[in-house]
Amino acid sequence: MVRLQLAKAEDGTRGSAAGEIKKVALRLFAQRGVDGVTVREIAAAAGQKNHGAVGYYFGSKEALVRAIVMDGAIALDRERNIALDRAEALGGPRSIREVMDILVQPVIDLDDEHYVQFVVIFAMTHRDMMLDAIDPAWNHAYGRCLDHLRRLTQHLSPAIQNQRFVFMGAYISAILSARQRALADHSRDHPMWTSDSSLEHFLQSLVALLEARVDLPPPITE
Repeated sequence: MVRLQLAKAEDGTRGSAAGEIKKVALRLFAQRGVDGVTVREIAAAAGQKNHGAVGYYFGSKEALVRAIVMDGAIALDRERNIALDRAEALGGPRSIREVMDILVQPVIDLDDEHYVQFVVIFAMTHRDMMLDAIDPAWNHAYGRCLDHLRRLTQHLSPAIQNQRFVFMGAYISAILSARQRALADHSRDHPMWTSDSSLEHFLQSLVALLEARVDLPPPITE
C-alpha cells in the first residue's frame, strides 16, 4: 500500500513538472519563437535544476513543441464540437455569425493567453512541422464549421468560397494573436483590446468578409 501511494505521488509530481515545462515553454515560444529558445532556458525558467528536464519529460524539444500544439488543438476542437452539437440539435447554425461565434469564442476562452500567438509564429516559421503536428482528428470541428459556411454562402462559387475561407483563417489568426499579445503585456493598458465592443466589431467584420459582394473582372482568356 505504501509503495502504491508513493508511486501515485511521484506520478503527480512528474505530471506537475511536465505541465509547468509546457506552460513556460509556451510563453517563451510565443515571445521569441521556437528557434529563439533553448531547452536549457526552458528548464531553468520552469524551476528545473536538471538542464536535461525537457528531454527527460518529453524526449526532445520537437516533441515538447508537438505536445503544446496538440494541447491547444484538442481543447479548441472539443469546445467547438460541443457548440456545434448544441447548435445542430436546434436546427442550426442558422447564420454566418453563429458559426463565427463557434469558431472564435473557444479561442478567447483558452486558459493560456499565449497559445494563438505561439501558433501563428510557429506556422510562419515551421509550416511543415505545424501541419504534421496537428492530427486531422483534432481539427474536425473546423471542417464542420466550413461545411456550414458553405451552406450559408451558396450565392458564392466554390472557388470564391475557398478563397474567403483562406482569408477568414488568416484574419482570425492575425487579430486574435495581436489581441493575446496585447493582453499579455501588463506594462500598460490596452483599452481597445480589452473592450467588448472591439471583439464584437471583429466578429461583425468576419461576417462582412464572407457576405461581401463579389465584384471581380472577368478572367482573361486566350
